[in-house]
Amino acid sequence: MQANPISTPDTRQSAGEKAILDAAIELFSEYGYDGVSMRRIAEAAGVSKSNIYHHFASKEALYLGILHGSAQHLSEIVEDLAEGDGDFQRRLRVFAEAHLEHLFANETTLRLVLREAFSGDEEKSRMVVDQVVGGIFKRMVAIFQAGQKAGILRPDLDPGLCTTLLMGANLFFFQAQGMLQQIPEAGFAKDSTGFNRQMVEIMLNGMLCQEYARETGK
Repeated sequence: MQANPISTPDTRQSAGEKAILDAAIELFSEYGYDGVSMRRIAEAAGVSKSNIYHHFASKEALYLGILHGSAQHLSEIVEDLAEGDGDFQRRLRVFAEAHLEHLFANETTLRLVLREAFSGDEEKSRMVVDQVVGGIFKRMVAIFQAGQKAGILRPDLDPGLCTTLLMGANLFFFQAQGMLQQIPEAGFAKDSTGFNRQMVEIMLNGMLCQEYARETGK
């Protein structure tokens, strides 16, 4: 499968197109790209196979459309971080909360993305980077770099690592919340908002008490 760039899909979806996309997301997330046929998608969507081809030129176009669409809302959240109201700290907190909400609201699509990202298949991983992750990651890095230039963030930190820590913490929480809730000491797992708030606080201000940091010069 080639990871060719695709145009932004029309947000004014018909009922038939939405049914096709919903069915495809469910099937692809469970069985992967190679394990799903267009006929199977048509049956799950309650439409004819020819109706799918009316909306999507091929199975690849349908698949890439799903991946591309999954990044659209997240891109908007990232732009709010860059251009939204309030100071940088406030916008970062708002972004982190919106990002975690996005993960849970798009659970099935995200599991499809993760399936391909962690498949061990280099071509599929590259496709996820090209269609979903790469542009968002690059934009986040630019935002952290701007914060460094403005004197808000420490200049010695790697902006790519900052991006990874912020988004990675939310992604791990999304994936592991059910397991974490079985651990008595992980009480934060029952409160996603509280987790998110403390996670950003640690990122911005660290784990050391300010008095201790002053005394030790850390």
